[in-house]
Amino acid sequence: MSETQKVDQRQDAAPPAGNSVDRYFRISERGSTFGREIRGGFATFFTMAYILVLNPIILGSAKDKFGHSLDTGQLVTATALVACVMTIVMGVGGNLPLAIAAGLGLNAVVAFQLAPLMSWSDAMGLVVLEGLVICLLVLTGLREAIMNAIPQQLKQAIGVGIGLFIAFIGFVDAGFVSRIPDAAHTTVPVQLGAVGRLTGWPVLVFCLGVLLTIALLARKVKGAILISIVTMTVVAIVINAVADIRNWGLTTPKVPDKLVATPDFGLVGHFSLFGGFAKAGVLTAVLLVFTLILSDFFDAMGTIVGISAEAGLLDEKGQVPGIGRVLFIDGAAAVAGGVGSASSNTAYIESAAGVGEGARTGFANLVTGGLFGLALFLTPLLTIVPLQAAAPALIAVGFLMMTHVKHIDWDKYEIGIPAFLTIAVMPFTYSITDGIGAGFLSYVVIKTVLGRAKEVNWLLWGVSALFLVYFAIDPVEQILGVK
Repeated sequence: MSETQKVDQRQDAAPPAGNSVDRYFRISERGSTFGREIRGGFATFFTMAYILVLNPIILGSAKDKFGHSLDTGQLVTATALVACVMTIVMGVGGNLPLAIAAGLGLNAVVAFQLAPLMSWSDAMGLVVLEGLVICLLVLTGLREAIMNAIPQQLKQAIGVGIGLFIAFIGFVDAGFVSRIPDAAHTTVPVQLGAVGRLTGWPVLVFCLGVLLTIALLARKVKGAILISIVTMTVVAIVINAVADIRNWGLTTPKVPDKLVATPDFGLVGHFSLFGGFAKAGVLTAVLLVFTLILSDFFDAMGTIVGISAEAGLLDEKGQVPGIGRVLFIDGAAAVAGGVGSASSNTAYIESAAGVGEGARTGFANLVTGGLFGLALFLTPLLTIVPLQAAAPALIAVGFLMMTHVKHIDWDKYEIGIPAFLTIAVMPFTYSITDGIGAGFLSYVVIKTVLGRAKEVNWLLWGVSALFLVYFAIDPVEQILGVK
């Protein structure tokens, strides 16, 4: 190869920065182009845009302690607004092609763990506190201590358990699985369909949606989840127009009178920072905040490192450039999610789609964030999606989270048993908190009986002690004379 050819090749790989935007985002320096960044931004949005449908469905399907539900239209606005703002902030401040939106799993904690114990504003206040604590952990350097306290395989088990929990929610929400009424006097708690078999067009839409989603995932089609949601929504609209269907659930699929509407910011700012402590009790509230922190903090770490590695942005020590700043922005996203009543927001692994299209800088986030901003005005279009069309995405996300089970060493009982309990207890008790507590307590107990208690980090001892009180709260209250 001639010297001229070598020079030309180097220029193709990293052309000189042509303007201030290029220099700020280091687009040319990282071997990218504006075209690649724009394509990457679009790819990321269309891969993760399903959250605009799923987040309102998950939060909207739950009721708080007082029986109140959140408005679906307002939830769509809140979800899009926070995703838009924080994705752009990550792009400008962190300069990584790492989009941010409401975290699946985290919203399940808010909907099914926090809300039933307090008001929605109280629940969102705990989300704000979670984000503030994460920011504080980053600023004080305690991130390393917490990371080292919990065994990596136990963290992975938490993700797997949340995946199963999300999938179970999907089956229930779609009507594929239903609770058998207590009056049936049976030991079987759930059954297939509403009467022991599948009936009705809505469930058929769900089944077809699951098959379509897994087929697209198997083919590695980009945006598979979103394509499935859109396709099955169209199918549901057609079926609803020609068939006599009494009930679709929360959302009836029909063409809206208008496609564009003014965003409804009614939920923004509705949070109570310490109300949850009064409603649920200090111990329970602390454990709930800890659950959010654990799910958010470590998931974000894995996502940030994974996306940066895939983009070839890790330095020679395997570290993410500006990791402290990036983690702080991720914590701030949790705060913003609580303030906006959109649940905790965090970095999205679907950003890998944008990296696959060539995105290497935060400029791609400007595109992704801009598209979320555009979605603010499409609420009528986004609120016609029935549960049966969106629930297959929960099954798919459950599968994707389940894949981490391969990293757990099941032959070592000191980690295999706690991991199993973590994974199993979450869906069986319909509680993410209970699953984490079961895993931590069993881990500490097994290490102790094996004579290896010193291997357990003191932070894990402290957290496990809190969980012990949490599980034994009723007898503890009786001993203390609280009841």
